Amino acid sequence: MDGQGWTDPIFAADRTYSEGQIPPLRRFKFITPGLLKTMGNAIVAGRDFTWDDLYGKRPVALVSENLARELWQDPSAALGKRVRETLKSPWREVIGVVTDERDDGVDKKAPAFVCWPMLMEDFEGDRVMVQRTPAFMIRGSRTGTRGFIADVSRAVWSVNPNLPLASVRTLREIYDKSLARTSFTLVMLSIAGMMALLLGVAGIYGVISYAVSQRVREIGIRVALGARRQDVTRLFVGQGLRLAIVGIALGLAAAAAAMRLMASLLFGVSALDPLTYGGVSLGLVAAAVLATYVPALRAATVNPVEALRAE
Repeated sequence: MDGQGWTDPIFAADRTYSEGQIPPLRRFKFITPGLLKTMGNAIVAGRDFTWDDLYGKRPVALVSENLARELWQDPSAALGKRVRETLKSPWREVIGVVTDERDDGVDKKAPAFVCWPMLMEDFEGDRVMVQRTPAFMIRGSRTGTRGFIADVSRAVWSVNPNLPLASVRTLREIYDKSLARTSFTLVMLSIAGMMALLLGVAGIYGVISYAVSQRVREIGIRVALGARRQDVTRLFVGQGLRLAIVGIALGLAAAAAAMRLMASLLFGVSALDPLTYGGVSLGLVAAAVLATYVPALRAATVNPVEALRAE
């Protein structure tokens, strides 16, 4: 979240690498004890860092769940395994597995990552390595308020009045920013979809109303011969449903083709999600029933004597 991404290969002790072979790049995170709890991340297996690990510069590491499954098939199997950042670095023992995290945005796939202690020895050739531009995460009920930011600023300046605070943001702001473009696009598409639905409902209502006005004599004869109001209503509602079903079938085919082009706007759901398609189809059927019911009800109340007399 601090915008300082660090990616490098990660080597595992139980894997062999041919000469010149470089493993895929992994996201590196340099953290301190308590960060995972503050952020709401869970330890899937093993344990978190301790301050003894940090100040003792112990050769330990945490890995993400997706990286553990990729390398060792199971999170618990990763415990005790050894990894390192270069072929000349000392091995570091995996002591815990962390839940995946969508670092690049809620709509992006969670990258595989390794967590290192913020204070280490012999990291990529440096005798002592420490991050000097850290990002602090603070959890509290007052986050986002002016008073809270002022209290944090005073706490920092009490240590060093020359230290600036940059990019003070809440997790909600980061979350919303990652979805800003997608949310705007989906809102525009939703508005277009609602307008299309209203036009469709108005169209079905108009077609059925026109059909009723053209078939007044037929309705009067049906009623005179003993047709019940439910039968007359069902006749026109069925006609409207047939129109709706044809439209839904054409719409599903068009949606299946269009959603492949819009797959980048989706996350957590496939482009051909049956639950979504089924729910939308049921909603369209309900809208069609509503649009046809009013003119169908008017048809059922036709007085056969007046209908035949008008002819």
